Amino acid sequence: MPYIKKEKRPEMDKIVDLMNKLNVQANGDLNYILYKFCKNHIKPSYNNFKNYCGELRQCATEIERRLLAQYENQKINENGDVN
Repeated sequence: MPYIKKEKRPEMDKIVDLMNKLNVQANGDLNYILYKFCKNHIKPSYNNFKNYCGELRQCATEIERRLLAQYENQKINENGDVN
């Protein structure tokens, strides 16, 4: 995952905190926010849209790699593996 510089994180964390305060869920809320941001703030070009989509795909990959895999391993330890 490409990490941003530590100096920039407090400002970015304000956005995350606001999303938490607004109870943004992955049930359409997050999709709406990301789509609206792209529609209104990404300069239209094939390359810019391609890069934005790539960022979203990489984020999903990081969630699977760092969070979902850890959860799956925890459940395997709790319930046993499938043979």
